[in-house]
Amino acid sequence: MAEENSNIPLSENEIEEDDIEKQSETVEGEKNKKDKTTTADCWKYFTKIGVNKDGIERARCNSCNRIYLTGGRKYGTSHLNRHVMKCYKRKTEDVGQIILDMQGKLKGKKINQVVHRELLSNLIIRHNFLYKFVEYPELRTWINYLCPDAIMISRNIVKADIGRMYIKEKTVLKGLLDSIPSKICLTTYLWTSINTEGFISLTTNFVDLNWKLNSKLLNFCHMPPPHTGFVLSKKIYEFLQDWELEKKIFSITLDNASANDVLQNTLRSQLILQNGLICGGELFHVRCCAHILNLIVQEGLKVFGEALNQIRNSIKYVRGLESRMVKFKQCLEKFSDIDVSCGLCLGVPTRWTQFT
Repeated sequence: MAEENSNIPLSENEIEEDDIEKQSETVEGEKNKKDKTTTADCWKYFTKIGVNKDGIERARCNSCNRIYLTGGRKYGTSHLNRHVMKCYKRKTEDVGQIILDMQGKLKGKKINQVVHRELLSNLIIRHNFLYKFVEYPELRTWINYLCPDAIMISRNIVKADIGRMYIKEKTVLKGLLDSIPSKICLTTYLWTSINTEGFISLTTNFVDLNWKLNSKLLNFCHMPPPHTGFVLSKKIYEFLQDWELEKKIFSITLDNASANDVLQNTLRSQLILQNGLICGGELFHVRCCAHILNLIVQEGLKVFGEALNQIRNSIKYVRGLESRMVKFKQCLEKFSDIDVSCGLCLGVPTRWTQFT
C-alpha cells in the first residue's frame, strides 16, 4: 500500500523484483533494432524516462508515477498492461473507456456520434416512430446507462438528420436512374385517407444494369383538391421535372377513373413536346389490370347482391358486441363439422381479394 500511495518516483531499490532480470546483461546489437513495443496501447498511459547507467530503459506511469523497467525483448509490455488495469489513480472516465480485444490487448472504446445519429434516424424511419421518440425519458435513461458518452439529440435535430438522409438517398437514386440506358415505367395512385385528406404517390419500375427489376417510390405527398385530370397531370409533370425524367418515360399505369383519362392525355402532350415518348406516345397509357378485374367481379356480384348485403349486415350485427360473438360461438360448438378458427370477416367492396 505504501508504494501505491506515493506520488514520488520510486528509487531503483523499490522497483518490483519480478520486473528485474539481470539488469547488467545486455544483448549486443539490440540497440540497433527498432523497438516495436512503442506501438502498444499501454504507451498511452506511460512515459519513457530514458536509459539508466545499467543500459536498461525505464518508463513512468502518468497517473501514479510508478517506474517500471522496459525496452528490448527482455522487458515487454505485459507488466505495463497489468498496471494500467489496477492503477487506482487513473481517472474514472479513462478506466471506463478501456476494453480488451480478442488478443487481450488494451483498446479504447469510442462512440462515433455521426454513426449514432444515423442509426437513430434509420430506427425512426424503419418503424415509423414520431420525432419526439428521441426525447422519451425512458429511452434517454436506457442509452445513458449503456453508454454515458452517447449524446442524445432533440426532435428538431433528428428531423434535420432525416431530411439530409432523404436528400442523400434521392441523389443516389437519381444517379441510378440517369445511368440506365433503358426507359422506365411509372405508376401513380390517388386516394383519400380516413380523415378525408387526399394523397398522391408516384412509383417507378425499371430494369437496372444487372438485369434486375426494381421498384422505387419517387414521391408521396399531400394532394389538396381539386383532383381534376389537368391538376393531376401538372403535379405528375412537376415530379418528373424534379427527378429529370421527362425524356426517359416509357409508360404510365393508371386505374380507370375518368380523371385519369384527362391526366394521361395532358401529360402525353407535354412529354411529346420533349421528344421523350416512343412511337408518339401510342404505348404510353396502360390501364391497371387489377382494377379492371375488380370491376368485372363487382359487376358479377350484383347478380346476388341482395343476399350478400344480408350476409354483411348479419356479420356486422354479430361483431358489434362481444357478448354476441360469445353466443354465436356457443351456437357453432353444437356443429362439430364447422371450422370457427377463421372468425367472421367482412369483404372490402373495392378490394374483392382482401378482407378486414
